[in-house]
Amino acid sequence: MTQFINKRETLVTDAIDGLLASSGGALERLDGYPHIKVVCRADWDKSHVALISGGGSGHEPAHAGFVGRGMLTAAVCGEVFASPSVDAVLAGIIAVTGPAGCLLIVKNYTGDRLNFGLAAERARALGLVVSMVVVGDDIALPDLPQPRGVAGTLFAHKIAGAMAEQGATLTEITKAAQTAIDSMASIGMSLDTCTVPGARKENRIATGMAELGLGIHGEPGVQQVAFEDAGTAMDMVLDKLAPRITGGDHVAILNNLGATTPLEMSVLANALMTSSKAKNIKHIIGPAPLMTSLDMHGFSVSVLPVDDTTLSYLRDPVDMADWPQMQTISAPKVALLPDGLRPVQPAASRNEDTRNLLDHACDLLIASEAELNALDAKSGDGDTGSTLATAAHDLKGALDRLPLADPAQLFRAISNELSQTMGGSSGVILAIFFGAAGDASANGLPPTQALLSALERISQVGGARKGDRTMIDALEPALHALHSGIAAAATAARKGASETARIGQAKAGRASYVPEENLIGHNDPGAEAVARLFEGLATIT
Repeated sequence: MTQFINKRETLVTDAIDGLLASSGGALERLDGYPHIKVVCRADWDKSHVALISGGGSGHEPAHAGFVGRGMLTAAVCGEVFASPSVDAVLAGIIAVTGPAGCLLIVKNYTGDRLNFGLAAERARALGLVVSMVVVGDDIALPDLPQPRGVAGTLFAHKIAGAMAEQGATLTEITKAAQTAIDSMASIGMSLDTCTVPGARKENRIATGMAELGLGIHGEPGVQQVAFEDAGTAMDMVLDKLAPRITGGDHVAILNNLGATTPLEMSVLANALMTSSKAKNIKHIIGPAPLMTSLDMHGFSVSVLPVDDTTLSYLRDPVDMADWPQMQTISAPKVALLPDGLRPVQPAASRNEDTRNLLDHACDLLIASEAELNALDAKSGDGDTGSTLATAAHDLKGALDRLPLADPAQLFRAISNELSQTMGGSSGVILAIFFGAAGDASANGLPPTQALLSALERISQVGGARKGDRTMIDALEPALHALHSGIAAAATAARKGASETARIGQAKAGRASYVPEENLIGHNDPGAEAVARLFEGLATIT
């Protein structure tokens, strides 16, 4: 897999230098590349307890991204998924530890425990006061004697960081961090493994499956399950966490494991916050990429019981841009639409022939979703089929309230429905089209002439004409042939759609931004949709 890196050997140092250069002077590093990679607060004066964490790189923004006021004093970075050396950890300890002492927050992996632990021993031998806590929050394998440390580690960073900033002692901070560690729990789920730079990707998760409980280094999870949807995935995670979120208020970290899109993460957030299994989760940190696993397409949930004191530490503001402030979960607020934007609903009326025609037209568009998306992917963003199918589903649901016996009112009603439910430029164009057809029909034009008048209207508004490689290439000949019947219109629409495959550069629509060589040989998806619609309607008339 191609990645935006220079050389694998300089990947981590390049990334650290990029972080430092964009920190506005808030961060610095120790000299010692490439073996010692320690990021520190540039403003640190050793007057308070120092907090150090770290481990293998590849989990960004953890750990270096959380160095700053209110969280870590320093982060010791290893190579990708590899623990830093004892010397690197010791260098970090010596660099930031003053009379108040230092707390090491270590994830429960053998390399981290050994290297951080030995560094702590050497630092103590030098006369420094050093304490260490080990985080083992992963509950994927409940009988494991040494559970892995994952995203719950960030609870310890935040609580300890707030206490250190307020001047708490090393003993107090260590006790609070250990209490949080003993109470927290985490588990993740992913649709894919991660890609380690320079290594061959392990493709062990089949399409249509998800892995529950995998580690942040791509270690196999506790089980593979059939993937249904975001809600079901979140339910599986909450089922595992359920024994740890009984009684009292809890806070959750909703963590993006690397490659899950913000849109997906918001869907998962909604699934979490609306689940009956999460009724004791009252606060949330995220959704955000916090403890990632390179490009893993997954998420994790970490939970912690909280009291007022813990909440105050988690709520304290910090300087790091990558840390989202904790929020109290609440129902979505809904404001009324401004006056004038609520469409006047015409009185519903019945006409079975019209209803059957509309119902069948919607079914045709729904059935064509995948093929139209595939066609659109060659000239746009691959969503034409989905956009039309969504509008068709909504229109089918509105049939009972439409004025089916009044063509003028029906055209206007369809326009209103599309303007509310159909996104993108095609939604606007079709809303204008049916609105104009309604106006023309109300002025006495028969339906066929009203539709031609509407066609002229969308050409004026949208700027597209026949030959520009848009839906008009099929719609215009179809409407001109409609007076001879649906079959003639279907033949004309198909001919127009097929001709778009031979048109070079598009002159309107999103395809106008696509190189000509990408378009030749492929029908315009809008024109193809029109042709399929008329061909389908011709079979029932």
